[in-house]
Parts: sequence; C-alpha cells; structure tokens
Amino acid sequence: MARAPYWRLSGFYLFYFSTLGGFLPYWGLYLQDKGFKAEQIGELAAMLVGTKIIAPNLWSWIADHTGRGILVIRLVSFLAALAFAGVFIYSKFWWIACVTLVFSFFWNAALPQFEALTLTHIHDDTPRYSRIRIWGSIGFILAALWIGRALDVFGISFLPSMILVLMTGIWLVSQTVPEAVPSHLGDQQKGLLEIIKNPTVIAFLVVCILVQVSHGPYYVFYSIYLEENGYTGTETGQLWALGVLAEVVLFLFIHHLLKRYSLRQILLVSVFLSMLRWLMIGWGVDHLWVLVTAQLLHAASFGSTHVAAIHLIHQYFHGRFHGRGQALYSSASFGVGGVVGSLYSGFLWEGHSPAFVYMIASGISGLALIVTWNWVGKP
Repeated sequence: MARAPYWRLSGFYLFYFSTLGGFLPYWGLYLQDKGFKAEQIGELAAMLVGTKIIAPNLWSWIADHTGRGILVIRLVSFLAALAFAGVFIYSKFWWIACVTLVFSFFWNAALPQFEALTLTHIHDDTPRYSRIRIWGSIGFILAALWIGRALDVFGISFLPSMILVLMTGIWLVSQTVPEAVPSHLGDQQKGLLEIIKNPTVIAFLVVCILVQVSHGPYYVFYSIYLEENGYTGTETGQLWALGVLAEVVLFLFIHHLLKRYSLRQILLVSVFLSMLRWLMIGWGVDHLWVLVTAQLLHAASFGSTHVAAIHLIHQYFHGRFHGRGQALYSSASFGVGGVVGSLYSGFLWEGHSPAFVYMIASGISGLALIVTWNWVGKP
C-alpha cells in the first residue's frame, strides 16, 4: 500500500475488534453470572452503546477544530482502558452502570475518528479500506475463539482481565499511527446541515438505525440463548467467529460487488437476508445447521450494510466534514439503533419466548427493507 501505514492502521482495527470479540459474545454471560436480570443486562447494553449518540460527535468536533485527530484517538483509548479497570473494584449494578457509561464514552469515540483517519491515509482509493478493515474482523474471530475456550477452562470471571489487556493494546497501537493530512478539503460551499438534509442520506441513516435495532436480541442475548439451549462457551465462540468469518469473505470481494451492483441493490438484498437470519435464529436453535447458515448471513446483516455506509459517508461528507460524517453514522446507527435494540430486547426477553423476540427483530428488518425500497437510491 503506497505511503499508507498499512500494518499500523490494520493493527488498530485488530485490537479494537478483538476487544469487541470479548464484549459481544460474552459480556452478557458475565453480567448474568453476576446476578443481573435480563432487563438489567439490556439496560447495561444500552448504556454501552448509548454513549455513541454523544461521544463520537463531541470528540470529532474537538478533532476537527484542533486538526489533531490521532491525538484524540490516543487520549480516548487510554482513558477508556483506565475507566474500564473500574469493573474490578465493585460489582453492584449502579457501579457497573457508572463504569460502563464512563469507559464507553471514551471507547466509542475512537473508532469513528479512526475510520476518518484511515480513509484520509488511503485518499480516494476506497477499495483499500476493506483490506485494512478486514483485520478487525480477523481480530474479532481470534478473540471470540480464544476467549470462549479460555472461559471454559478458567470461568467467566476471567473475562474483564482479558478485555482490559485488549483495550491496552488499542492504546499502544495508536501510538504508532501517524497523523493524516487530507489531500484536499473539497468544496465547502455546502454546510453540514445541508448535507444531512439530503433525502438519500436521511433514508440511509434510517435504514442503518433500523438494521441495528433489529440486531438487539443478537448482540445482547445470543450467547445467553445458546447457553440456555446447551451450547458450550467454545461452541458459542465458534458460532460468533463463523459470522465474522463470513464478514471477512465479504470484505475480500465487496469491491467487485460495488462495481457490479448499485448501493440500492446491495442494501435491498442485505436487509432481506437480515429478515431471514433473525427468523432462523429464533426458530432453529435446536438445529446446528440452521444456526450455522444464519451466522453466514452476518455478511449481509452487518458486513455489506457497513461497507456501503462507509462509501456513502465518504461520498457525501468531504474535507473537514469527514470526521463528523463518520461520527454521525456511528451515533445514529450504533448509538440510537443500539440503544433501542438493547432496551426492547431486554424488556421482552424474560416475558416472551426468544422466538417471539427474534420475530420482532425480523419485522424491524422488514421495515428497513420498505425504507430502502422506497427512498434509498431510487431512480
């Protein structure tokens, strides 16, 4: 990769998503082991993603006005690890809630800024983004497999220690990444509000929110669901890793798809397959082949929609608005969508069957399909 620090950029994604590979599959199990109820687990998961609504926008504003994006990334990475260490002090709900709010406020600010930094380093050669971002998926897979096996041996109480090590790795790698100077600032005649008011941008953000809302039962309760149905920690890790492996394969070939198919076509197929995925998980937990097939569809429910979003942000938010565009995407989809998804799945999980909750998720994906069909990229 000419002039772009490929391995240093990739290393950040590797550690960041390795950390996520500890949180997504196992954090709910850890909280359950601490005695928290499903509703409390949903609330804590909502807090974890809820800071994405504010933090990325605040820190991107600081980065834009100082022109020191990498320093912001280093600072928030350090403070996130420091704050997370608070989980070792106390285990009551109110304390874990405070720790979650503080560390996630910093942790959730790092990735959107790093996405903007990466795209600035590679300039307009956006297919290279997938080759760098793929190392995040590899990190998630390795962490999900390694942590799942380790927890079978050492127990779930060992999880926070492993996550803290990975968070420290994020900060250490960030020290090696250089600042990126935009090759052009672009035409700044358009203001940020005018960009956001573009109907295609609005519709796409709505779709991203709905897709993340539909992921709520998966991100918060999938591992608990598997444990209740007799799956081991190792098997749970393998299923999570399989989903991200499908995402890796997608990243390897997505640039070919983007050349051949429109953004609208990719989104329509991806959201439709998301609907099928949640139904398969809800009704097919007793059949491993059904769960395996559903995990392969992670390439559609997350992978292709995320890459399409990165391309859209890069297309519409130029120059000094690039970081804020990434922050807006993170805040809307993973922030608002993540909060709503975590809360509704937590409220419904204990009073209804898992199949019913996943049917709700499928219906939300159906709503995203309607929005995509009517307003995203329609000629």
